[in-house]
Amino acid sequence: MRVVHYLNQFFGGIGGEEVAGTPPEVRDGAVGPGRLLAQLLGPDTQIVKTIVCGDNWAAENLQTLTERVVSDVREAQADLFVAGPCYEAGRYGLAAGALCVAVQTALGITAVTGMAEENPGTDIYRRELYIIDSGQNVAAMRDVLTKMAAIAGKLIRKEEIGSPAQEGYLARGLLHDDFVDETAAERLVSMLYAKTTGQPYESELRMAIFPKVQAPAAIINMAGARVAIVTDGGVVPRGNPDRISASAATNWGSYSIDGLSGLEGADYEVSHGGFDRRYVELDPDRMVPVDALRDLEAQGVIGSLHDHFISTSGLSNPIVNSRRMGREIAAKLKEDEVDAVILVSA
Repeated sequence: MRVVHYLNQFFGGIGGEEVAGTPPEVRDGAVGPGRLLAQLLGPDTQIVKTIVCGDNWAAENLQTLTERVVSDVREAQADLFVAGPCYEAGRYGLAAGALCVAVQTALGITAVTGMAEENPGTDIYRRELYIIDSGQNVAAMRDVLTKMAAIAGKLIRKEEIGSPAQEGYLARGLLHDDFVDETAAERLVSMLYAKTTGQPYESELRMAIFPKVQAPAAIINMAGARVAIVTDGGVVPRGNPDRISASAATNWGSYSIDGLSGLEGADYEVSHGGFDRRYVELDPDRMVPVDALRDLEAQGVIGSLHDHFISTSGLSNPIVNSRRMGREIAAKLKEDEVDAVILVSA
């Protein structure tokens, strides 16, 4: 069996964030965790090529990277494509998921990856791929690669794949018919009894759980408050300097409005899908209301407008990724001594 393995710059042995802009390079044989993966896949398996690419380069050039990887995998006459494992690395996970889907679709060969539940790539690609649950700890590499190798073997041999709990992959959100001894009513009563008596039970439906967020205390004196604008509508300076993706964005930007009474359409663009952006690009104040808040500032309704606005794209963004960016933005605003935020959504 011939295998092509995809790694980011860290696991490829190039370095960390300082070299995240490294373009893709193809190496012969196994690299880094690929050496262990080759052993686990068995003696009749060979990792013929390893593709290493920086996370930033991958995020900013995903279409180009996808075309190149599909071409490299085809040229290598591979039977299996493996990406990662990626753990919680968001850019890595997004690239790995996209590449696995592209290879699987274009070439019709098996593709497997591994990620943490919290990786944004998990929510986007879980229905199309078998994603082994890597957890957060890189020290569990052997266990994760063992499960990746096992499920890859089953897929290639076209064997039946068990449940997520049995095989170690993340739940795909798909429902399957099965024969059980109890009726639905009996199972329901059993779960209800276990829940009300404090016994362990497992629901048959995966429910989204959202933690309660306590509302902050009201600001008594807005006339003395420093107010900032935050938007998930994707308004960015012309040229999109932070390369914020129009969907499933993994980063955000902070942009100066110091001395501006409003935003000019010629200076800004919108990196966000799902709505007609023309009106915002004609008048960015529709999404980032600098003009209105300057008026309130002049009237003394608010104390001052923060000299930067913060922006990202909220389209198709997994909850876990949104929470991470929210924490980062909140820490930045706290550092800048902001009292209140006007949050504008697309």
